Amino acid sequence: MGWQAWATVAIIVAAVIAFASEKIRIDLVALVVLALLVVLRIVGLDEALSGFSNEATITVAAMFALSMGIERSGALEPLSRWLSRIKRPWLLTLAMMLTIAPMGAFVKNIALVATFLPLALRVCARSGTSPARVLMPMAYAAQMGGVCTLIGTSSNLLADTLAQKHGMAPIGVFEFTKLGAILALAGITYLLLVGRWLLPQKVDAQLPVERDIGKYVAELRIGRESAIRDKTIEEVGMGEKYGVHPIQLLRGEEELWSPRSEKLQAGDVLLVRGEWDKIEDFRKTTRLEHAPEQNYTQEGDDPRVLVEIMVAPASRVQGRTLPELNLQWLYDANVLAIHRRGHILRSTLKSVELDLGDVLLMLIDEDKVPRLRSDDRFIVLSAREEAQSTPRKAWLAVGIMASVVVVSGMHWLPIPAAAICGAIAMAFAGCYGRRDIYQSMDWKIIVLLGAILPLGIAIEKTGLADAVVAGSMGLVGADGPLLALLVVYLLTALLTELMGHNPSVVLMVGIAVAMAHSVHADPRPFVVAVAFAAATSFATPVGYPTNTMVYYAGGYRFTDFMKVGIPLIAMFCALSMWLIPKFWPFYP
Repeated sequence: MGWQAWATVAIIVAAVIAFASEKIRIDLVALVVLALLVVLRIVGLDEALSGFSNEATITVAAMFALSMGIERSGALEPLSRWLSRIKRPWLLTLAMMLTIAPMGAFVKNIALVATFLPLALRVCARSGTSPARVLMPMAYAAQMGGVCTLIGTSSNLLADTLAQKHGMAPIGVFEFTKLGAILALAGITYLLLVGRWLLPQKVDAQLPVERDIGKYVAELRIGRESAIRDKTIEEVGMGEKYGVHPIQLLRGEEELWSPRSEKLQAGDVLLVRGEWDKIEDFRKTTRLEHAPEQNYTQEGDDPRVLVEIMVAPASRVQGRTLPELNLQWLYDANVLAIHRRGHILRSTLKSVELDLGDVLLMLIDEDKVPRLRSDDRFIVLSAREEAQSTPRKAWLAVGIMASVVVVSGMHWLPIPAAAICGAIAMAFAGCYGRRDIYQSMDWKIIVLLGAILPLGIAIEKTGLADAVVAGSMGLVGADGPLLALLVVYLLTALLTELMGHNPSVVLMVGIAVAMAHSVHADPRPFVVAVAFAAATSFATPVGYPTNTMVYYAGGYRFTDFMKVGIPLIAMFCALSMWLIPKFWPFYP
């Protein structure tokens, strides 16, 4: 290999480390990769920019719009109401998986999980069941559904586009459906019969900070009429009497980290941690005020409700503070407390930089909750109000989505053209607002796709793909297409868990095609293996966004995903090795 090939290897290794660490935004990592490829003259400028005009990038953007139309129109609300009637958690788990999996073939799985997550939490709370029993199967089902069609997940579209550049015929919209449906039924059966015994039975009460979504940090201001004024925290006995634990005392600009012997003064702000009902009981009993907002009342003509919201994956909220979000101006809302899984926040609420999975307790006018539900930056976990559906718009959205599927499936229009037409039709039908298309678009994924695609070009140009294949041939052998297929599947699955499904597809499609040619087989089954391995990431909470969402809400440990997900990946791999050659023969 030449120096450019070794430089490409170094870039790939650095990118994998950056993706896996999650310390740098995925779109920024992809842009750095793109810049390095151009600076080192591994790819030309035209090749570097080709990713942003690629069919896969454009189609994914249009599919985001279509999925948003389905979500915003209220099309999912009837299903949500029907599922809310189920009382038994195991039956709810089964019903959710059987509902979400087929829908995941056409609707963005993040939107599905965000819609049904609050419902699952409410049913679990009503039945006294740990959410950990329900949420992980729900997230897995969304992934299983996504792999059933070409448009179900962005990695499928990406695999198809890259394969066509290697001379392969386009993949049909429903070409994956037969194999995807078999794997989905097998996966659901596994989760019901085996996975349920591997899931955590309950959330450990001894680990409230790490495991309990209700442990909040709040700010309480001491007024002149407060019952604890001129007393020390030790004398008040907050923990012993009220179950509320002091973290820090703020006196003007001064931060007192060991305040137990300090006499409390009017104007002091206590940073406390505890269950919300205990914090409220303590506040009312001692006549304290909420520091962020003193007008904490539910009286008057405009009833106010408490709402729990979670920062969503790929949200623009991450890294920003509450004053920067200006939620009070947008929703006339007051954030009263914040919960961060696994951490005790020791800063004032206004100085906390929000992160994925943070839960905010917000006081908001009841009539503004529906608008808050449509804000894709947050997932509403609990609220008194139920979102109202709009039947006409819902039917229009479903009809438009169905038309896109039919038109593209019958090859009347190319998939990108059909998706763009569908997105425009939903806009004219009022399924989403004029600004929603720009505000709700997951630009991180769009930039990631556009910037990472030239890496596949670099792998081919530098001969890196051929070098990887040559190094593998000693293991595989010249006459072992099934073993070569297994190597491609496992390597893709490993890379997906480390760096996400889209970058792994970019890295592996070229290698898969080269591997197929080395064993004199049709490359199609190898590309299918890449698509399925990339779209079914079960072993870690960071491999797929839906896993990350339920990781925080369900109170899982990292190892919980490994216990349930690794056997599931092994089962999918075994079934794929048996079925892929049957549906896509090595030697057609």
